Amino acid sequence: MSSPPSPEIDAYIEAAPAVSRERLRILRALIREEAPGAVERIAYAMPTWRQGENLVHFAGYTQHVGLYPGPEAIVAFADALEGLPSSKGAIQLRHDRELPLELVRQIVRWRVARAGEKAATKAAIKPARAR
Repeated sequence: MSSPPSPEIDAYIEAAPAVSRERLRILRALIREEAPGAVERIAYAMPTWRQGENLVHFAGYTQHVGLYPGPEAIVAFADALEGLPSSKGAIQLRHDRELPLELVRQIVRWRVARAGEKAATKAAIKPARAR
């Protein structure tokens, strides 16, 4: 079950550059669909989805939308990111190009799975230490 939409993120999108707004709405809907257990919030002054850890952030700019899935995701999807401007933990989704929605979907799914694996590992270690 997904958490309710955050009014803070609504406000962020409305305050973003006009050219970014619809793209942010599309990405938000996709992230909510792929990470239904995540909580929407603002972190690092950006819309963020958290499920035990920050999964992904995004931000709207005049030339692009920034997607921030973290450095591990950038490494894991390096081949798929070929041709997209990216850095250690960020991907630029330029306004003059179509949104790579299937790639974003795969990245969000991967982040949700990784967060789940980390949470399961922590849960397994915790009782062992208590003995």
